[in-house]
Amino acid sequence: IDICASACVPPLQAIQNPGDLALQEKAWNAVCPLVAKLKRFYEFSLRLENALRSLLEALTSPPYAPMQHLEREQALAKQFAEILHFTLSFDELKMTNPAIQNDFSYYRRTISRNRLNNQQLEAENEVNNEMANRMSLFYAEATPMLKTLSNATTKFVSENKTLPIEDTTDCLSTMACVCRVMLETPEYRCRFTNTDTMLFCMRVMVGVIILYDHVHPVGAFAKTSKIDMKGCIKVLKEQPSNSVEGLLNALRYTTRHLNDDSTSKQIRALLQ
Repeated sequence: IDICASACVPPLQAIQNPGDLALQEKAWNAVCPLVAKLKRFYEFSLRLENALRSLLEALTSPPYAPMQHLEREQALAKQFAEILHFTLSFDELKMTNPAIQNDFSYYRRTISRNRLNNQQLEAENEVNNEMANRMSLFYAEATPMLKTLSNATTKFVSENKTLPIEDTTDCLSTMACVCRVMLETPEYRCRFTNTDTMLFCMRVMVGVIILYDHVHPVGAFAKTSKIDMKGCIKVLKEQPSNSVEGLLNALRYTTRHLNDDSTSKQIRALLQ
């Protein structure tokens, strides 16, 4: 995912030298393509939000149980997994690129001035002040794509009051279980042809755990949870730390119920 090749040095120099017009122009020319790219990812997040809600509807609707849905509609389940894989991949990159927000702040500061030349006005039409404000809220999140999907899942549950919440949470917990079993069982793991497949399973597992934790009344970490959190965390910690640290951080910082009293000390210790 080519999220952003940072232009942090030109904007930083431009901020430090506001009177240098040549430097301002250089910084502006460096930032504009990056902002256009950030806009495309923001708009894509809105499409993912709609797609996720459609998939949840298809995978939880009566008369079939969640497990029956996942068996009958494997292509939809795979698409759900692909969305989660992309989401976790994107957010990992975003968290390691702090310059994104610095560059975007420079862009917003520049378009808010009155001294805009024609080139800048054209760019402002591409990402105007209103769009920039929405994008700013999106990228201010530590994990913006995951936040979008968590909100979409929560909204799906709240808007479908006739659908038992267990239909949604059982769908998510079943996917988490499938991923965990594939990762911890040697018979299945030996079929993985490369590390990318393992990383795919780990990202999907973490993604559905986080969504489950956002919509289930007591979350994913309680003893009554249908997700084996100890097993899931253990299988993550068995992998090289450089490949799973971002996923462990997602569990630490983007879940809702980790710090609840119902979460065992053992699980908290595993995530420390």
